[in-house]
Amino acid sequence: MTAPLVRAQRLVRRFDVSAPWLDRLLAGEPRRLLTAVAGVDFTIPARATYALVGESGSGKTTIGRIAVGLLAPSAGSVEIGGVDLHRSRDAGAVRAARRRIQMIFQDPFASVNPRWRVGAIVAEPLVTAGRAAEAAARVPDLLEAVGLSPRDAEKFPHAFSGGQRQRIAIARALAAAPDFIVCDEPTSALDVSVQAQVLNLMKDIQAQFGLAYLFISHDLSVVRYMADRIGVLYLGALVEEAPRDLLFASPRHPYTRMLLAAAPRLDAFGREAEPPQGEIPDPANPPSGCAFHPRRPLADVRCRAERPAMIAEGDRRAACHAVEEGRG
Repeated sequence: MTAPLVRAQRLVRRFDVSAPWLDRLLAGEPRRLLTAVAGVDFTIPARATYALVGESGSGKTTIGRIAVGLLAPSAGSVEIGGVDLHRSRDAGAVRAARRRIQMIFQDPFASVNPRWRVGAIVAEPLVTAGRAAEAAARVPDLLEAVGLSPRDAEKFPHAFSGGQRQRIAIARALAAAPDFIVCDEPTSALDVSVQAQVLNLMKDIQAQFGLAYLFISHDLSVVRYMADRIGVLYLGALVEEAPRDLLFASPRHPYTRMLLAAAPRLDAFGREAEPPQGEIPDPANPPSGCAFHPRRPLADVRCRAERPAMIAEGDRRAACHAVEEGRG
């Protein structure tokens, strides 16, 4: 069996949100740690798209930043081609693994330098990798690959629309010929019609360049179009993971069902959908047992006392006592 390109194992990330030391000392308060990611496992094969979905504050972006090396995990590991990005002692192997990764950010204007011309922005990964000599030949081809003109290389970012700026960011991500791209809400800042164009472009370049994506989004319609496999995050932990079609056809976890029920559908004009119950808890003070139990009317004593483990069921996994016991 072929090894996955990306493997995250028992991934944990905590942030210290304590008051300053002297303030805590005078008030007699302990340190406060916020667990943004709590033991997440997933794999991404080459040329595949794995999507992470969940409400704001569920830990999606933190996982994405760990996956590209912008944040170090508090525990666990992320491997690219078998190389642990954060704990490997082979510096050369880590550098080679990092060159296989790029990221597309949410805000296309904030992710580019407004004082640089587009040609310099797209060439930046090549310059950083010591391959500046290739830039003159590569930049025009990359701009054409994302639907822009080679003449656009002389312009500044302010001369473009939001969708065009995101195309520039995509061209920059492709410059270093990566194998893996983390896409952090890449279309959420764009108009709906432009979203469709950018998503189609991303599908096309994935097939053309053989890319693997970690696609982060809260938009289930976007995820349904882009993903091969989906992980549903709640309060930093995966609660369900399944192939796209299986997840949408028969969600197992009550949180997944709640997200799907709340999502707008073209074939459900006039329906009365029950609004999502409650809000995501404070990750610095999570509830006992299953983190979802305060929002689930059918939660029992076990749900309130014991955190559920991920249980495999064929090609899917779910972390829910009700599912395990057959009452979900």
